[in-house]
Amino acid sequence: MRTSKKIALAPATMSEFDGVRFLHLDSIWVQGAMRIRKPQALELDYIKRMMAWMLWRPENEINQGHAVQLGMGAAALTRFTHKVLRMQTTVVEINPSVIAACRAWFHLPDDDKRLTVLNTDAAKWVADDANLQTVQVLNVDLYDQDAASPVLDDEAFYAGCHRVLDDGGVMTVNLFGRDASFARTARRVAQIFGSDQVWSLTPTKEGNTILVAARGVQVPDRDTLERRAANIESRFELPARKWLRMVRPLPQSIINPAS
Repeated sequence: MRTSKKIALAPATMSEFDGVRFLHLDSIWVQGAMRIRKPQALELDYIKRMMAWMLWRPENEINQGHAVQLGMGAAALTRFTHKVLRMQTTVVEINPSVIAACRAWFHLPDDDKRLTVLNTDAAKWVADDANLQTVQVLNVDLYDQDAASPVLDDEAFYAGCHRVLDDGGVMTVNLFGRDASFARTARRVAQIFGSDQVWSLTPTKEGNTILVAARGVQVPDRDTLERRAANIESRFELPARKWLRMVRPLPQSIINPAS
């Protein structure tokens, strides 16, 4: 969200069902989830797919570098990069009640030498020169209580995301793939990152589509991708071979709609 507009931040609330705890922003929409007995595991399908960046990282670098989440949700990605991958992790969240809820209900640890939680505006963070090319992995999931569309979704924001990524860095963005806005957002990202550096996964049954964008990554051959996927499944118990079957380059109808 942009702080230039004075907006009311919805309070974070919680519900539980069948062993899963859900985060809400004072509405019925789910903003994140955690299986209570397995807090480090990724529960929601779209959150698992946001880890598809792992396919674009060399095996010896897969859990190295700085991982940043813009939008905390229920801190699932934060817990995973910090506790499981043991990466340097920063999370940027504008709503203080979300941070408090994650610490009270969703096993978000206190800050330490590898974890920094910032209560600030994601747009300001990506525009800060201090963060220029400091990030290897960027996860973007910025929705408010209406969950209608990303609250930051313009060219300036995605240009900021590109500038904070280091060479070889990868970004994943949660979008609604069946929404008319998906093509517009994907086109914006492709214009900034380059059409050969942007891919998407097929939508989840709920309609979430993960967009993947990289900064200067040479796409590996199929054998390398399959080896990486097998390694990810073996080490981290994530469905990486399934991701590989879902990944598609952006179609020309999105990149050049007038052609």
